[in-house]
Amino acid sequence: MIPLKRPLSHPSFIFNKSNSKSLRSLIKNTRSTNETFSSPIPIFYFKFSDSTMPIFAANSSSFSRVNTHFPDSVNQQTLTSKAQTFPQIRTFCVKRTNPNAELSASNDIPIVSTVSGPIQTSQPIDAGSSMRKPISLWPGMYHSPVTNALWEARSSMFEKSFAEKDSQTELVAKTPSMSRTSIAYKFSSDYILREQYKNPWDEMRMGKLLEDLDALAGTISYKHRRKDDGATRPILLVTASVDKMVLKKPIRVDFDLKISGAVTWVGRSSMEIQMEVTQSTPDSPDPSDSVALVANFTFVARDSKTGKSAPLNQILPETEHEKLLWEEAEERNKMRKQKRVAEKKDVDNRDEDRLNTLLAEGRVFCDMPALADRDSILIRDTRHENSLMCQPQQRNIHGRIFGGFLMRKASELAFSNAYAFAGAAPCFMEVDHVDFFKPVDVGNFLRFKSCVLYTELENPMKPLINVEVVAHVTRPELRCSEVSNKFYFTFTVRPEAMKEGLKIRNVVPATEEEARRVLERMDAERSQ
Repeated sequence: MIPLKRPLSHPSFIFNKSNSKSLRSLIKNTRSTNETFSSPIPIFYFKFSDSTMPIFAANSSSFSRVNTHFPDSVNQQTLTSKAQTFPQIRTFCVKRTNPNAELSASNDIPIVSTVSGPIQTSQPIDAGSSMRKPISLWPGMYHSPVTNALWEARSSMFEKSFAEKDSQTELVAKTPSMSRTSIAYKFSSDYILREQYKNPWDEMRMGKLLEDLDALAGTISYKHRRKDDGATRPILLVTASVDKMVLKKPIRVDFDLKISGAVTWVGRSSMEIQMEVTQSTPDSPDPSDSVALVANFTFVARDSKTGKSAPLNQILPETEHEKLLWEEAEERNKMRKQKRVAEKKDVDNRDEDRLNTLLAEGRVFCDMPALADRDSILIRDTRHENSLMCQPQQRNIHGRIFGGFLMRKASELAFSNAYAFAGAAPCFMEVDHVDFFKPVDVGNFLRFKSCVLYTELENPMKPLINVEVVAHVTRPELRCSEVSNKFYFTFTVRPEAMKEGLKIRNVVPATEEEARRVLERMDAERSQ
């Protein structure tokens, strides 16, 4: 598809100039009576004089002002012209009368379909629908194929939250089923959606999947806070942490995928949301084998005016499975608190022997590089960085940078680092616990610094590459830099590459600070 790159200010470009007046008259009359109009006049490009009206790029005789593409069932006419045709029909800048559809009380958020009307039954959100819908640019919302659909459905909650007064006494306990929401990725039939999620090796872009998980978790958290009338109190719900995520089986980009989640545990001002990524393939038709990834997100509530912690609706698990999930989440919450207490203790009592063993080879690299092990490399020689300015288009509903966006950028940098280190395309295996230490605001200078922290070579056919990514919020005006997030990714390489003679090098620290970071990560891995 060749996209049309014409600004709104560009003059009308009409393929059939002789019939343009009759076509404009036909459209004008149709606007007041119907949602669709038809014309036998073939059009190459047409722009309305009113800047709020859509721009069409078409080779069909039927148009819809609600849909942003033509259904496959429509018999499209081809242009009888030497000019190149445009097989994909997209519209932009559509002015809608009611962009914020009312949220129902069903288990899934209703999204206006790209072909039909609003969904009447409880169906998963179509991940591809938002790419064909006109994008309403609500202030403070980051748009991707899934986040756009989620925030469009969430918009009515935000409108009511500002219209109604805060009431601390109306905190009604809810069941997990009341917040359960799912997204359906129709990769097998939706080529455009599939193109958004595949990498150069025709595999899933895990960074985008992490981004979508965070976006869906945010929607579920707001759904839990919603009142029966659809309104929410004006509080801030932000991602506090993400537990370790281990990929149980490879995720393919040519088969349908589903993400579902619900609130499983609630404290006073925090909640845990468990997400499941499922995919059925010919290799695993059994539904019990379809779970590819499980993620636990922790959200905290803050008063929008004072910034202090705000109470949340409690959870009422009903089924035995929901009660089991609550108990597991309660245990994880206790372990988090114990971990925070342990981290505050003095760390000088670490095993000095382990520290010296790690530093031994690094000292050879620094003092006698000619005698250093050729199968090893210093941590500092594996570093990669990425810097960016935080733009308004990347902010969330609270005016800060969307957490899922940060996770995706860190994941993509870690993937690139592992690729450059191994010399072959890496395979994602897991991402360790993620804490969000500092918020990232619009206008911040964000720096991602990554390195290969250590490798595990016990299994020659499945070596493990552990990559660290640290996000720094830099404010040049204040001459300060703070750590916003720390990410730890684990990759491997395909057995075929190892059979062809690929060799993964050992990574050694050169400083005591690097050695301590390696030991911390090794201990954290063993404790999980």
